[in-house]
Amino acid sequence: MADTTESIPEAGPPSRDEASSWVGWDLDEVGGAPVGRVHAVYVDSDGGAPAWLIAALGQGGLLGRRRATLVAVPVRDCAGAGGRVWTAHERNSLRDAPVIDPTRPLLREHELAICGHYGIG
Repeated sequence: MADTTESIPEAGPPSRDEASSWVGWDLDEVGGAPVGRVHAVYVDSDGGAPAWLIAALGQGGLLGRRRATLVAVPVRDCAGAGGRVWTAHERNSLRDAPVIDPTRPLLREHELAICGHYGIG
C-alpha cells in the first residue's frame, strides 16, 4: 500500500523583514498570556539574520507609567501573526532573562549569558 500522506514543510525562522515587522506588536508567552511588546530586533553581524527580539516586559512599561524591562528573546522560538508575537518561553523565564540595553552593541559575554539563560548551547 502506498503512503499517501503529504509532508508538511517545516517552517524556518522568520526573515529579517518579517521579524522587523513585529516591532510594536504585543508579545505573548507560551500559555497565551500577554507579557510585553516587541521593542526591536537584533540581527546576526555575520549574515544579517534576525537573532533576538528585544522585548519590553510588563504592563507598566507598555503604558509609560514606569520604565519597561528590556530582555532578549530568541527569534527562533517565536512566531508572529495578526499583530501578536508568541514565544515558546514562560513568563517567569522571560522575567528572569538578563536585561539588555538596545542602545549599545551586544557584547559576546552578554550574549553568552543570554544563551545560557535560554539553554542555547
